[in-house]
Amino acid sequence: MLLEEYKYIHGDSGKELKKLDNNKFKLIITSPPYNIGKEYESKSSIEEYLNQQKKIIKLLVDKLHPNGSICWQVGNYIHEKEVFPLDIFYYKIFKEFGLKLRNRIIWHFRHGLHSSSRFSGRYETILWFTKSDDYTFNLDNVRIPSRYPGKKHFKGPKKGKYSGNPKGKNPSDIWDIVQNDWEKEIWDIPNVKANHVEKTEHPCQYPIELVERCVLALTSPGDWVLDPFAGVGSTMLSALKNERKALGIEKFKKYIKEGQKRIDALENDNLKVRPINKPIYDHTKSKLSKQPESFNEIITKK
Repeated sequence: MLLEEYKYIHGDSGKELKKLDNNKFKLIITSPPYNIGKEYESKSSIEEYLNQQKKIIKLLVDKLHPNGSICWQVGNYIHEKEVFPLDIFYYKIFKEFGLKLRNRIIWHFRHGLHSSSRFSGRYETILWFTKSDDYTFNLDNVRIPSRYPGKKHFKGPKKGKYSGNPKGKNPSDIWDIVQNDWEKEIWDIPNVKANHVEKTEHPCQYPIELVERCVLALTSPGDWVLDPFAGVGSTMLSALKNERKALGIEKFKKYIKEGQKRIDALENDNLKVRPINKPIYDHTKSKLSKQPESFNEIITKK
């Protein structure tokens, strides 16, 4: 595979971003540190954390193409068992810099940390902002199969004609699913755990498929994509495999080394990756899904 241009920069995002050209990147997409004490971050107060991220975002807005988008994927910050939904805090910051929210996308996954004091978290959010009202959005690139492709209009000027788009329907976000298409409308993509084909040593790696939907919809071939917290290169891989240019900034050399191995594997056509829109594994077929008989006694015990 002949890859587009890319750069994998070792360094601090705040310092390295200042060296980049303004108005260059059609898509800036990342999953920033959540302030939860991982090895790549120093845990601080929620106020200090957000002030630090605000400085990064200010630089990113300058680097964003006039027709470009920022996708900010975050979960929750937990302090003394209280949940702080980071997307709500980040929304205010992006609005301060004049960006417009186009979607609050729900990323649903089926595996994560369990909890006994609250419901176990099984989703994170992607905030999609644009710099202006004139932005790239290639819906046809990310359509999903219609549930009823044979459905026709039953009245009006289009009576008898097919009501859906032959290329499929808009994948939507969670807000449209209350009344129909519950499982189809959520971005139901497995997170990268031990048995995921893309798993590396990074503790919070996100799947290529998650980024790929944004890359396909919000950029065109040849556009530049930036990830200021690149980790092991999932964003860069999503861009390069779809004929976009990519730049990633990462402060840990070991992650860059791992990410470069993955880019080399892509170039040699042997990168292991979960295909976009591959059906979710049906857990009901597994022996592990059968309830042990010993559980029945515990459940019925008074």
